[in-house]
Amino acid sequence: MRAKSSAINDSTIAVGPSAGIDPATRTTGTDSGTATGRESSRGGLVLAWLGVLAFSLTFPSTAWGLESFGPWSLVALRTLLAAAIAGSALLLGRVAMPDRRHRAGLVVVAAGVVIGFPLLTTLALRTSTTSHAAVVVGLLPLTTAVFSSLRTGARPPRAFWAAALAGAAVVIVFTVQQSGGELSGGDLYLFGALLVCAAGYTEGGRLARVMPGWQVVGWALVLCLPLAVVGAAVALPAEPVRLTAHGVIGLVWVAVVSTFLGLYVWYRGMAKIGVPRASQLQLGQPLLTLLWSFLLLGETVPAAAPVAAVAVLVCIAATQRAGRDRRPR
Repeated sequence: MRAKSSAINDSTIAVGPSAGIDPATRTTGTDSGTATGRESSRGGLVLAWLGVLAFSLTFPSTAWGLESFGPWSLVALRTLLAAAIAGSALLLGRVAMPDRRHRAGLVVVAAGVVIGFPLLTTLALRTSTTSHAAVVVGLLPLTTAVFSSLRTGARPPRAFWAAALAGAAVVIVFTVQQSGGELSGGDLYLFGALLVCAAGYTEGGRLARVMPGWQVVGWALVLCLPLAVVGAAVALPAEPVRLTAHGVIGLVWVAVVSTFLGLYVWYRGMAKIGVPRASQLQLGQPLLTLLWSFLLLGETVPAAAPVAAVAVLVCIAATQRAGRDRRPR
């Protein structure tokens, strides 16, 4: 990034031989350096948890949005609104265009997180309940950790992988138990969403170590703006629109919070604590979504949910403890 963007840099910009390493987390061999590293790690955990909280409301908000809009219209409008906010922020901040070497990564973020995941999950929610979709997407943490290991060379210790696999196993068992051993029609959409979102998270987390997290989200959204305009122009006349309070609130949430603010804090958190550790916090996301589905949509919470919640929280604690032992480079 050029000097123009440094004035509003809210994350780490890599310089020289230490590129890609957050100075706040780089150890110095002194008590001060260690304390600073711990403080940065705690801050990263808080930011990542805020991202998880924002994302946990995405499926219920999408279900609300579908009360007013068709699936293609909803995705186009959420992208259009989020891109307008991001583009305005980039213009007001006089942010320079991203370096050429970062543009391919931004395309992956745009394709996976801005377009692919929202579209595939919205299509799935036409036939799946939000609670079922949330639990299937509970495999996202493990998928993201695998993508990160392959893409960035991160090598978490074996204890991390054991805890991550245990958490994924809890999610799988819970899913199979709730579905009676059969996959629903929307599960293919959900499994596709897992893959594209994991790729987008991994690439976004990597970019957030060398450019401000909000700019990663912002440029990815701006890249999708032409597609969003065309999509809205085509989908709105083709799909019925029935404006309701729920529909408008759902659209605003998925656009402003899930697609922009949530990704902003999420990528900042990943930049501070690493993609593998941050990804495992999402093991708790399906259970939060179950709670929101019960409170906002009136869906029935399975009796096994509290047991799964406790097991998942234990796995999250184990991955965070193990992840501190060996930071991804």
